[in-house]
Amino acid sequence: MEAIRVLLIDDHAIVRSGLRLLLEKEADIVVIGEAANGESGYTQALGLRPDVILMDITLPDLDGIQVTRQICETWPAARVVALTMHGEDTYLPAFLAAGGMGYVRKSAADRDVVTAIRTVAQGDVFLQPEGMQFIARSHREVNREPTPPSPDILSEREKQVLELTVRGFTSGEIGDQLAISPRTVETYRARVMEKLGLEHKSQLVDYALRYRLLG
Repeated sequence: MEAIRVLLIDDHAIVRSGLRLLLEKEADIVVIGEAANGESGYTQALGLRPDVILMDITLPDLDGIQVTRQICETWPAARVVALTMHGEDTYLPAFLAAGGMGYVRKSAADRDVVTAIRTVAQGDVFLQPEGMQFIARSHREVNREPTPPSPDILSEREKQVLELTVRGFTSGEIGDQLAISPRTVETYRARVMEKLGLEHKSQLVDYALRYRLLG
């Protein structure tokens, strides 16, 4: 069996060194590259085509969700695992929407990261118990709520803002793409949430998945 080829993307050298030492103990895993920022990570991912990418969410230039989205849009076969200090309620929905396949907290990396790599390399999604509980809780909450209105009630511009928001773009980035100001983007987003009866930005991901707005 060929070893699983892994790319590490994390801005802390000591974290990358620790991960390399941890993974090199496994006979079926080999680290083929490292990157300290999102831009370098994107370039190496497309150049090396690793079997699995370990992605820090907090990076000095682009955040890990943005990099994951860019990699998966260019290379749909990419398999990305988030390795982060942040809880699932903060970034998990947006990371999955960006194309991510695994989510591991750094506090449990020594226990779960190897399992996550092997799981994702086989094409399956890996979530820790907290992640699975978060997903289950989110679905229960969605099922208890009335069916939200159809996206047909949104204008084309509102649909654009909704989709780009769910894909992890910031207000500034959305504004650049649509040639409007970040404040106007926020106005559109608030209007979308009001029309759809949503209270939290995270609910936009559930809505987009429900109505298959992400393609």
